[in-house]
Amino acid sequence: MNEGFQFVDIIFLALVAGFLILRLRSVLGRRTGDEEMRRQQAEQRYAAKRQGPTTDDRGNVIELPGRKPAPQEEDLDLGPYAGTPVEPGIRAINAADPSFEPNGFLRGARAAFEMIVESFAQGDKDALRPLLADEVYRNFAAAIDADRAAGHSREARILGIKRLEMRDAAMRGRDAVVTVLFQSEQINVLRDASGTVIDGHEKEGIDVTDVWTFARDTGSPDPNWQLVATTAPE
Repeated sequence: MNEGFQFVDIIFLALVAGFLILRLRSVLGRRTGDEEMRRQQAEQRYAAKRQGPTTDDRGNVIELPGRKPAPQEEDLDLGPYAGTPVEPGIRAINAADPSFEPNGFLRGARAAFEMIVESFAQGDKDALRPLLADEVYRNFAAAIDADRAAGHSREARILGIKRLEMRDAAMRGRDAVVTVLFQSEQINVLRDASGTVIDGHEKEGIDVTDVWTFARDTGSPDPNWQLVATTAPE
């Protein structure tokens, strides 16, 4: 008796499954005659995402999600450098690296300046290493080693930046090179092994003018700039 009921159940389930398959085929397997056109349209949309912005029926640019067009030359904010001898160099760097613009660069240069000055005073070679080109790093490291050998210690604090400006900008090969003038008020102190101040003043700030040159390989995925030269102001 139970076997008879099980047989009936199997037949019923088979009929239900057959019905569902027919329904799915009627929906998913139906051809409308435009499959090839839809396939081509899908391929065109995929290619557009890989190549850049696409346009609508009226020729208007459609910005695809997750993509941002490179800044156009007329969109570059030159700030106070418009019409100055530095402008051609800024535009040349921007052409090689569209993310480059004066205001953003100077903010980063200021942060690097403060970090380098303070890290040097603290004798922190690890902090200096990624910020300095090889030759500059060797000079800084040698000065740190000389202080340690003599038992000297330094203190440096930047009280404020009074003047910050680009002096030069250029492309040299694929390297972007920018020279910056920093005029800052600092406290600089040098102490001997006993802690006695032998140079500088602990409470009085002095004006210090530095001219630093930064460089970056625009062909590298690394966005960071390095200090490549320090010179005396003219």
